[in-house]
Amino acid sequence: MAESDSIKVQQSAWYGDLDFTLELPSSWDISICRMQGHDRARLTPADIRNAFTHPVGSRPIREIAKGKREVVIIFDDLTRPTPVADLVTYVLEELEVGGISDEHIRFIAALGSHRGLTRIDFVKKLGEAVLDRFPVYNHNPYENCTFVGTTSRGTPISINSEVMSCDLKIGIGCITPHTAAAFGGGGKILVPGVASMDTIAANHALAGRARKHERSGSMTYGVGFEENEFRLDIAEAAKMAGLDIKVDAILNDKREITALFVGEPLAAHLEGVKLAKEVYATEPISDRDIVIANAYAKGTEPFHASPLGAQMLTEDGGDLVIIVNTPEGLITHCLGGSWGRNMGGRYWQRRSRLLPHVKKLILVTQYIDRAESVRIAPIDSITWAKTWSEALEHLTKDYPGKAKVAVIPDATIQYIPGSGL
Repeated sequence: MAESDSIKVQQSAWYGDLDFTLELPSSWDISICRMQGHDRARLTPADIRNAFTHPVGSRPIREIAKGKREVVIIFDDLTRPTPVADLVTYVLEELEVGGISDEHIRFIAALGSHRGLTRIDFVKKLGEAVLDRFPVYNHNPYENCTFVGTTSRGTPISINSEVMSCDLKIGIGCITPHTAAAFGGGGKILVPGVASMDTIAANHALAGRARKHERSGSMTYGVGFEENEFRLDIAEAAKMAGLDIKVDAILNDKREITALFVGEPLAAHLEGVKLAKEVYATEPISDRDIVIANAYAKGTEPFHASPLGAQMLTEDGGDLVIIVNTPEGLITHCLGGSWGRNMGGRYWQRRSRLLPHVKKLILVTQYIDRAESVRIAPIDSITWAKTWSEALEHLTKDYPGKAKVAVIPDATIQYIPGSGL
């Protein structure tokens, strides 16, 4: 890397999608660890329309919509990078051709156990035109959920009652590596998306049990998808609840849609994951003194960046830097978040130590969130830096001469195949 070079990474998803420049000493040995599909081309409108015209394992929405009375469009929240506004026009076109008028359509945010969205958030996700035409609701996991049955793995399934009142259910989201499901997307738009808190908790418990018995289902970013019990439970629940169509996008490192899978939820998801395994795959690298793990696509959940970054450090340990700048701070999580110094949601766990191989954790952010940062590391173990120059002071103090450095452009969605991370 030449002395005059600098590295740009993306920051502030949903808040301008800004460049963040890293200036690094020329004496350092720098490796940029990009995901395989980082520069895939953005789909054209014709490409997107073709995906709707030729769905996977299903008739087109326009045909399924004929004779339906009420339609719900479920969309993911700001913790996921899906540019839903780029897709919703095509869904509405299909519904119009299928004979569905505006007064029979509503939108519901698939929050799971996350915070409710504001109107500002709805506009970021859907665009102003949708808010002008349709009612848009938040999901409430504590009330107004309808029991639809119990999965073969014993999870009681209760789904948002407004969703269940509709005879055409369409979900819009994306496929990215996921800590418990191996890959997100598919039926996750329903569970946990619009499920009751009891359903969410029971389903998440599967991941914990799988980890205990050394089966796939916890901390398995991109690995073990086919046999993943957490994911299989979700797929079964989505079928029970009657999710008709899922729209799943695959993105590049600028949050642009580079592939689209529309159709029967399970079939479309399985097909999409085949490509996702390639797109988000990252060449393994290890023995780094410093790893700079950028948190962009899932910036409100920067703890997703920690495992991949820690894995690249030297066995003797090194410095892990996580960069995250999002004005709303870290996501409010009713199930696993903090609700006081010594309390949290049902699955809240106090971080007692840094991850293996991490000697120092530097969190670079203009927006310090001490309450929810404990999901990354013990609060007294975090070194805070509001600017890159401040972070660089810490790093050059630890490594005044040479250093082996890895930069991960988006550690929240990249994964190393076969690693379990």
